[in-house]
Amino acid sequence: MVSKSNFVKATDKLNTIWDHVPAYYFRRSFDSCGETAKLTIAVCGFYELFFNGKKITKGFLSPYISNLDHYIYYDEYELTLDRGENVIGVLMGNGLRNNPGGQVWKFGEAEFRGAPAFSLSLTDKDGKELLVSDESFKTSPSPIRSDDYRFGEHYDANFEIDGWCDKGFDDTNWGTALHEEPPKGEFKFADVAPIVKQCEIAPIDIIKMDNGSFIYDFGQSNAGICRLKIKGEKGQKIELHHTDWLKDDGDLCFEQVWFMSDVWERSITVVHCDSYICKGEGVEVYEPTFTYHGFRYVRVDGITPEQATPELLTFLVYHTELETMGDFTCSDEVTNKLQEITRRSIVSNFHHFPTDCPQREKNGWTADAQLTSEAALINFNPERNYREWLFNVRHAQREDGMLPGIIPTGGWGYHWGNGPAWDGAMINMPYFMYKYRGDTQIIKESVDAWMLYLRYLRGRVDENGLLSIGLGDWCHTGQKTPKSPLIFTDTVISMDLARKISEMLGVIGLENEAEFARKEFEAYRAAARANLINFDTMSALGDCQTSQAMSIFYDLFEESEKPAALEVLLKYIHDEDDHFDVGVLGGRVIFRVLSDFGYADLAHKMITRDDGPSYGNILKLGATTLWEKFKLDYCSSVNHHFWGDISAWFISHIGGIKFNPSGRNVNEVMISPDFITSLEHASAYHIAPAGKIAVSWKRDGDAVVLDVEIPDGMSATMALKDGYTLDNGDNSCRVKSGSYKVTRK
Repeated sequence: MVSKSNFVKATDKLNTIWDHVPAYYFRRSFDSCGETAKLTIAVCGFYELFFNGKKITKGFLSPYISNLDHYIYYDEYELTLDRGENVIGVLMGNGLRNNPGGQVWKFGEAEFRGAPAFSLSLTDKDGKELLVSDESFKTSPSPIRSDDYRFGEHYDANFEIDGWCDKGFDDTNWGTALHEEPPKGEFKFADVAPIVKQCEIAPIDIIKMDNGSFIYDFGQSNAGICRLKIKGEKGQKIELHHTDWLKDDGDLCFEQVWFMSDVWERSITVVHCDSYICKGEGVEVYEPTFTYHGFRYVRVDGITPEQATPELLTFLVYHTELETMGDFTCSDEVTNKLQEITRRSIVSNFHHFPTDCPQREKNGWTADAQLTSEAALINFNPERNYREWLFNVRHAQREDGMLPGIIPTGGWGYHWGNGPAWDGAMINMPYFMYKYRGDTQIIKESVDAWMLYLRYLRGRVDENGLLSIGLGDWCHTGQKTPKSPLIFTDTVISMDLARKISEMLGVIGLENEAEFARKEFEAYRAAARANLINFDTMSALGDCQTSQAMSIFYDLFEESEKPAALEVLLKYIHDEDDHFDVGVLGGRVIFRVLSDFGYADLAHKMITRDDGPSYGNILKLGATTLWEKFKLDYCSSVNHHFWGDISAWFISHIGGIKFNPSGRNVNEVMISPDFITSLEHASAYHIAPAGKIAVSWKRDGDAVVLDVEIPDGMSATMALKDGYTLDNGDNSCRVKSGSYKVTRK
């Protein structure tokens, strides 16, 4: 087993933004009689693993990205050793261990910062130790002259060492590995789906700049790296600068990927830049190893016009390996395109865990993760990686219950960037994992952290029992300041979190804890109704779409009060000419509320219309992924997923697959489509634990033909919206797989 006494490194030197330290090769030759063996490698940083000259690493940017004072992750490999000589090779990258590009969030000051290091052990089938990492490993600088998780990688092919991890290689002149005292974190197996190459994209256009540079346009924003394929002169340096957007003058928009004003003039030369220096020996191929970028455009500096061919660059798309578990399509191409770019936004922001944006921060922002967790679970299978990230979330919780806004963190985010609407990732993600996968283990793993968090919130309430401690309705459309007051959103979100905790604890039989959480829910609800609702006007504090929609969705209003409250919401919407006027918290619920009360056509119009603010408008402006804001703002990300709940709405409301409606049984589904007037047909599916649920509908004159596929073992109920009925006159009944004709009453 790996040991903290067996960590080794190559040097004590650390990278800065401008002063670089190479990545190092490590190798160890040993003899064997040909047995099978298990190799375990724990890493502070990133690594590539080689065995007898072949790369065997499980995935890109392995093993994981974590606060190393919390967890040091390890991977395991099964090997069949050759008789005679065998060679283990390791190439080490900085990862989060040595990340000066993260200085905005103080990763450069993290206590766990240091030179990348690893601990390795090789054991036979009986567990007998055959080899461990120690000073017998030899080391040498690699052609990767520097690497930074956020900024990029620089490679000089003239430093390549052919056959460095092959048998028979002479490493006499190599240095000796140094012993390293590792960070404080406990060892943890990296039980995650790996980051893998998903596809390759060729450029759709090559734009020659007046300064001699060339901009390659790949037609879509995504995440990954570029493969460079070039026949160059010895010493020729090629720089690849990555962005998602172009400025009006046609050059790259760097403001959109970086905002370090204090070092702007200097940092612009290294932000999201990979470079390659040719050795001048025929066609050379380079793919970065220890970084990735979010981009659509790449400006290539240092090439000749003759070298600027389509084959020079290929976009290699990388993200965590996620299987498709659901999808949606319909007769409207705007809606289809929005489904496409939402899915792309989710996966291009998933590298081990959900990040906010791939081109700038690459941070595990808790609000971003939770706001699209339901959409992600309907469309994909992220639950394995969600579980691992949630271990890190809980470990980041302080003794007083406070959580940071980004995870992992080196200490930043406890005093800004958090609060109930962000911290709720620790509750909402397990809630949706339970709802969609029936996972109770994640509930059991979370109990202590949830109880601590509830007590933390109770200690932060004001004299009226209300909360105002974090970030609120972030990225409000059209303005910086949310219209919904923080005291409203924090209190209502805390109320909802307490209710969900109570429900989940009841599922696993912790009745006392469930009762405690239920009383917290009731206390927040009572305080909110007493202080945040004007019952004379049936309006919520803030007199805005977010407050009103949240009050209805989260049951701050009684059922008997909701029709009057809905009329107020409709007024707020009509006052904005039927545009939404919300931040991310309001955006998560407003379309669901409208659908639930018979206004799905309005919701669809608000989403797809081509004048802003709307999702349709960002398509018109050229979006290929979701944007951070609903306007063209060069300082904002154009690959952000936290507005992505529309995909869940497409599947659950237009498609009508309301999975596990009671929240207690993954073998139940309600079929209840919204037959949007402007659509001729729509289809959706979701793969439940029991199998595939599929719904499609199309218009047939004044009627609608509804086809339903229900897997064996599932109970399905048809619940048609008001105004529609089946041929037999029912609008609510048990259904099985088959075709049904729906007519208007």
